[in-house]
Amino acid sequence: MIWLTWRQSRMQALAVAVAMLVFAVALGLTGPNLAQLYTTSGLPACHPPRDCTGVTTIFLDQMKADAVYPLLYVIGTVSAVLLPALVGAFWGAPLITREIEAHTLRLVWFQGVTPSHWTAIKLALLGLVSMVSSGILSLMVTWWANPIENAGGFPVNQGQFSRFSPQIFDAQGIAPLAYALFAFVLGVTVGIIVKRTVPAMAITLVIFAVVQVVTPTWIRPSLFSPAHLTSPGLTTPLLDNMVVHSSGQLTVPVNIPNAWIVSNQTVTTSGQVFTLPVVDACQSGTHYQCAAWLAKQNLRQLVTYQPASRYWEFQWYEAGIFTALSLLLAALCILLVRRGHASA
Repeated sequence: MIWLTWRQSRMQALAVAVAMLVFAVALGLTGPNLAQLYTTSGLPACHPPRDCTGVTTIFLDQMKADAVYPLLYVIGTVSAVLLPALVGAFWGAPLITREIEAHTLRLVWFQGVTPSHWTAIKLALLGLVSMVSSGILSLMVTWWANPIENAGGFPVNQGQFSRFSPQIFDAQGIAPLAYALFAFVLGVTVGIIVKRTVPAMAITLVIFAVVQVVTPTWIRPSLFSPAHLTSPGLTTPLLDNMVVHSSGQLTVPVNIPNAWIVSNQTVTTSGQVFTLPVVDACQSGTHYQCAAWLAKQNLRQLVTYQPASRYWEFQWYEAGIFTALSLLLAALCILLVRRGHASA
């Protein structure tokens, strides 16, 4: 049974293995240099309350100056995010549908094992391969990108992609293992119901994409209650770096290393969100004059955030959720096969 499973899936497995081997060589050759760049920048010795903005900027600028590092960062992140979806579409969806379309399902089922036993072995073996594949890739990307993540994340425009950014969170840590297992079992389930390979692949990709949007938007933020930080008062130096939005609301930079900033608001003494009124200092004056006027308004900064120390808690919780969903879908697959829903 195991040999048959290998024979049917060996080409996909070998293709993934070769691609990961090539990528592993690239990361292995450049990873030590990136780590050395991080060490020599002085960033490891910089800790709050010391201002580490200067050394962080130096390291990130040096990292971006070599086109190889940004390229590998993007390739690694995108590959780790897409791999579970591809596993679900190209390994999971065709697992049973190709037997249905080739009219070989009954022949396979009567080779000394029951249909439910055959399905369980397939799910267990290929599900494990899916997890291992995604886990190895995630481990490589996490190890290689660790200096960048320790510096607050990859710089983009006026911000950074940190560990908590949805694109990075889904590519690093242990959660991608559970994503791959879930996507694989999801593909098998959809295949059993649809009974056609191409539609099952498309539906699997759509469902998994929806799940990957819903999870960071609604589920992940509710896993833990966020922490709150209120500044005693906004001074001119802080307000000099403010951003004024089109709505009139102000955002002042916050320095909580590697944290997930859920919200960052400027509020009045009564706790109301402050909206910039029409005043001469801000309409016709300089940026500094506007900041000086705002400093006299007794404004405060209210930050809602998840501390960096909770990163692995989020990873384990999410991995547990998707593993549980995978087991439920696997049980559903076996039940559907047992009841004859996989018949052509």
